Amino acid sequence: MPLVIDAQDLHKHYPLPLPRPRGQGLAAWLFPKPHRLEAVKGLSLRIEAGERVAVIGPNGAGKSTTLKMLTGILEPSSGTALVHGLVPWHDRRALARRIGVVFGQRSQLWSELPVRDSFALWRQLYDIDAAEFSARLGRLVERFALAPVLQQPAGRLSLGQRMRCELVASLLHGPATLFLDEPTIGLDITAKATLRDLIKAHARDEGQTVVLTSHDTRDVELVCERVVVINHGRIVIDQPVEQLRRQYIGRKLVTLQSVQPTLSLALPGLKMRSTEPHRSVFEVDTRQVPVEQVIAEALKQGGIEDVTIEDPPMEEVIHEIYAGTHAAVA
Repeated sequence: MPLVIDAQDLHKHYPLPLPRPRGQGLAAWLFPKPHRLEAVKGLSLRIEAGERVAVIGPNGAGKSTTLKMLTGILEPSSGTALVHGLVPWHDRRALARRIGVVFGQRSQLWSELPVRDSFALWRQLYDIDAAEFSARLGRLVERFALAPVLQQPAGRLSLGQRMRCELVASLLHGPATLFLDEPTIGLDITAKATLRDLIKAHARDEGQTVVLTSHDTRDVELVCERVVVINHGRIVIDQPVEQLRRQYIGRKLVTLQSVQPTLSLALPGLKMRSTEPHRSVFEVDTRQVPVEQVIAEALKQGGIEDVTIEDPPMEEVIHEIYAGTHAAVA
């Protein structure tokens, strides 16, 4: 597949104001040593057409700064990048026609205008052919279920409705790549699930590339197929989601539905996660004890009516990754 994003050795730093030094002479007071915050430190990233990639990391890791450089909002202090063959910070106007951008905490709709009028203004801004615009808008309104809200001002919509409208606005010009920065932030569980399904289905059907940042592990798990972990401005992990799971999970969650009210198992690497009458959830360290041995030991205590074996939640995987990469950097 052709490369959509090719970033090499990106750096971004910001000067920080410092108090004037005292007791070090006039020259030191007039010309204090420069101090800077390094948000991104030598980041290199390649993404092919059609990939759905999550860029994750702790607060302050450099995720949003990276997206802003790739979309041309920020110019790096050094390094190079091509997005659809264009240098983002030099070719912003041309690049804007190839990409869509949604920042979860910033709206691109006019608050007091009906949503339909905001969409019409986007058509003018992007100089989209009227027939093409009408056809695409019709498809998007149907897919995102926006017909009931088109005549309402954006400022009066619920957050879930507004975010669906934000996504449609970013898709009206038919971008090949969609950048999403915390698209589900603040949404309730139902609205998050709806938005994830819409993003994934649209990208799959249109062959669209998606680059997403999020603190919600379900966004990563349900939308993306590849995870890039950034910490302290550097990429520390770049793997498919399932490979990440396999590499960082040496544990399984085993739920046993038993005839006996309780189960008492004493095996190395086995820990009780929760218990209630006739139902026990164990965490199994598979490096110390096989799951099969745990089940065999449970069977010795009586009837087992049901067994469920699962990976730990993605949230726990990400927590382990952050802890490990932080320790490595420290």
